[in-house]
Amino acid sequence: METTVNPTTKDKEYVLKVARDQDVKFIRLWFTDVLGFLKSFAITLEELENALEEGMGFDGSSIEGFARIHESDMIAMPDPTTFQILPWRNEGIKTARMICDILNPDGTPYVGDPRYVLKRQLERATKLGYTFYIGPELEFFYFKEDTGEPIVLDKGGYFDLTHLDIGSDLRRETVLDLEQLGISVEYSHHEVAYSQHEIDLRYSDALTMADNSMTYRLVVKEVARKHGVYATFMPKPIAGINGSGMHTHQSLFKGDKNAFFDTTDEYCLSKMGKAYIAGILKHAKEFTAITNQWVNSYKRLVPGFEAPVYIAWAKRNRSALVRVPQYKPGKENATRLELRSPDPACNPYLAFAVMLAAGLKGIEENYELEPPVEVDIYELTEQERFEKGIESLPGSLLEAVMAMEKSQLVRECLGDHVFERFIANKKLEWSKYATEVSKFELEEYLPIL
Repeated sequence: METTVNPTTKDKEYVLKVARDQDVKFIRLWFTDVLGFLKSFAITLEELENALEEGMGFDGSSIEGFARIHESDMIAMPDPTTFQILPWRNEGIKTARMICDILNPDGTPYVGDPRYVLKRQLERATKLGYTFYIGPELEFFYFKEDTGEPIVLDKGGYFDLTHLDIGSDLRRETVLDLEQLGISVEYSHHEVAYSQHEIDLRYSDALTMADNSMTYRLVVKEVARKHGVYATFMPKPIAGINGSGMHTHQSLFKGDKNAFFDTTDEYCLSKMGKAYIAGILKHAKEFTAITNQWVNSYKRLVPGFEAPVYIAWAKRNRSALVRVPQYKPGKENATRLELRSPDPACNPYLAFAVMLAAGLKGIEENYELEPPVEVDIYELTEQERFEKGIESLPGSLLEAVMAMEKSQLVRECLGDHVFERFIANKKLEWSKYATEVSKFELEEYLPIL
């Protein structure tokens, strides 16, 4: 007898039935390393049932942040709720994907798995009665090729709908592919910079959104590649114009009620919502190495290019790190904060986890939220910012790593294993960058020194 299964809670039998009925030949098992790179290996339909029951073993010793050589055996356990048939085909062959949790050989969760890091924080929120919702805005660029010299496709601007925006067809196809994968899109548009674009995913619970964000980045690149174009989520690929951000809208719900909303407050924010924002602001320096994890990330985090560097909050002021969009009557559930510093090249599992950890810390310890700053912070003098108590985010990857290294909150959130592996990797990246002789140095100093 056929069992009706809600597609949002697909179980193993549902996955097997759909895979067979749809004549799926291969299933790609996806997972993410510590840095947020998507890893994958394929199994055949004949192996699917066994994979769903026991997982698939693999050697984790070559995966960044995973096991050491003498403890390399890992198990990729596919999450059946993530089963989707991929919208593109290779020679007409259907391929599906499932996102995996990484386990130790004894079946326990592997502490180096970024998805598990996020799950741990979500369990904290659940014990407090909250569901964590996320809505990220991931910006990206289209270039003619990936040869190292960024050549733009257009010179359009924000919301342009003209012949200048030749990326609109690519965006449309990307949106259609995302929807085939069960990922809801709110809207898409040309962004401020030349050849820069944005597709906003409809908000969802944080684990689903982290999975969706990884899928989104791949789909954007796949569609671009199919049309002979290169898509990149590099935070600042071109000097002198805006970089790409990942403004992250977030809220906590208790049941079907938005826990951030309070109609009696002048800002329509509950005490809990204010404490959450205060937690984000207090710990922002500590988690910036996670939300902005590359040397290049700090080329974007500079004044003058719509990227917030000053630790403050506001209702309308987009120069602040945190913005609380204006409340609209009857839209209580839309009350949220927007963290504007993250970039789209981060590991979403770790980024969402540290944001939640900081916010929950604010709630648990009743942090006080300072008044909003509604003036353009970029226009304030250093003395005026000092008088208002407005601090800055780290100015480089090295500064960010040093702040993270001292953070008990981030260590507890990530766990010792991920915390230490991440820092070690970032120190190595900084060392390579610091010893590199750049084109700027050669052009600036070689003729005169």
